[in-house]
Amino acid sequence: MGKLKAVVVVTMISTVLLSILWRATLHLEDNESFVRCLLDHSHPSHPISSAIYTPKSSSFSSVLESYIRNLRFNESSTPKPFLILTALHESHIQAAVTCGKSHGVQLKIRSGGHDYEGLSYVSTLPFFLLDMFNLRSIDVDIETETAWVQTGATLGEVFYRITEKSKTHGFPAGVCPTVGVGGHISGAGYGNMMRKYGVSADNVLDALIIDANGRLLDRQSMGEDLFWAIRGGGGASFAVVLAYKIKLVRVPETVTVFQVDRTLEEDATDIVDQWQHVAYNLPQELFIRLMLDVVVKRSGEKTLRASFVSLFLGDSESLLSIMKERFPKLGLSKSDCIETSWVKSVLFWSNIPLETDIQVLLDRTPQTLDYLKRKSDYVREPIPKAGLESLWKKMMELEKPRMYFNPYGGKMAEIAAEEIPFPHRAGNLWKIQYLANWNEAGIEAANRYIDLTRRLHEFMTPFVSKNPRQAFLNYRDADLGSSSHGKASYSEARLNGMKWFMGNFDRLVQIKTEVDPTNFFSYEQSIPLLPHQVHLDDDM
Repeated sequence: MGKLKAVVVVTMISTVLLSILWRATLHLEDNESFVRCLLDHSHPSHPISSAIYTPKSSSFSSVLESYIRNLRFNESSTPKPFLILTALHESHIQAAVTCGKSHGVQLKIRSGGHDYEGLSYVSTLPFFLLDMFNLRSIDVDIETETAWVQTGATLGEVFYRITEKSKTHGFPAGVCPTVGVGGHISGAGYGNMMRKYGVSADNVLDALIIDANGRLLDRQSMGEDLFWAIRGGGGASFAVVLAYKIKLVRVPETVTVFQVDRTLEEDATDIVDQWQHVAYNLPQELFIRLMLDVVVKRSGEKTLRASFVSLFLGDSESLLSIMKERFPKLGLSKSDCIETSWVKSVLFWSNIPLETDIQVLLDRTPQTLDYLKRKSDYVREPIPKAGLESLWKKMMELEKPRMYFNPYGGKMAEIAAEEIPFPHRAGNLWKIQYLANWNEAGIEAANRYIDLTRRLHEFMTPFVSKNPRQAFLNYRDADLGSSSHGKASYSEARLNGMKWFMGNFDRLVQIKTEVDPTNFFSYEQSIPLLPHQVHLDDDM
């Protein structure tokens, strides 16, 4: 009986593998049909042909690689799309959705390419890539303190265009200028003004999307449920987001930044201990990130370095007064402080010299490209001093992984957890980002650095949130599991989804089931359908 079961299992596996191979071959042979479909659905006033790239195109590889920001996914073995569509008009997106559905192939949507696990441009299924980089218009209206921003724009472009119109307006978003607007905002997005203004998605007023039926919809026509979902729930599970209408925020003409480094020999443990008790409770205008890494002293011995990097929405005199009263152990001095404009503070946080012209924000190419791995956590109670000391030992043992602690509190604690899908609000003291960057090619190096990062993450288990162990969606982490393109068991997908969305996960599933019942918008960690609504497309 056991042998019979084994034969049946092997036969089933063989059948599945043959089916997969057949489907892949079918889609490779069907490329011309797919291209014809796109051409047939192209509007005469906006021809699509110049936006289509196939592997036969001489610039196919350069287009594909131009927005790969993690070198782990730029190997010869990395699965490639059978077609890239660099949409020039909304009608091109509509054609992509129509033809993707009719041909039963997966659509991947790339904005800036900063997805840490490459999920916006890599798949194990036959897929084509909708690249949004051409759709990057930014229309700033200072009178209404709003801006319409297409999702192919970068954060640097947004900051630059706002500053062109006003020196006293900004937008609460990330400090990496080359990050794309689409993925950033749809996954919530955050920056060093979140304690004052919340996450990026808290400051979205409207949106334009192409839904699963190819319709162009705004907030009113899509309805409040779908509008809620695409502000932190991951837009790629629900639609193609074409543009967001964002609410600009007020910033002073003068802000202050600083970076102060302290090693263990310079009382880093006591300073970090005080930071974790005050950082989340400082005035909303003050954000102090803590960065931890291992450095080598002149003696050749390793030590732990704690770097405190800050943005204060005000002048240095006011900052020094606050720090003296609330965070005296850091010993901040006047000479540590740099007064500058808000837009120049972005350069400081991006390690770009302050004397650099702000036009550098329009550069869409990162300063460096690395192989990398990221993970995340949330901390709800200060770590005991003994815990900090054990962490220093673990970090010096592992050596390579770094950690960033981003303080919450302020506005983040005032907004309800269900206001948008992003649920990490009151009760969270700070968020952790685990980082490993390397420049050695090959699977052996990748496995080594990924393992080191996982070991540090595992070590932190006693000190972080539990049941569930929360995670930040935009710190994409394949270790958290896969929904198998929305077709995994619902219980498995829910287990993962609760880490990102907590009590908001069930509402996201209901919305997904209503607006995309055939699960066209799916990827490795997408929102699943309700169990009885799963439609397995024979051609997918």
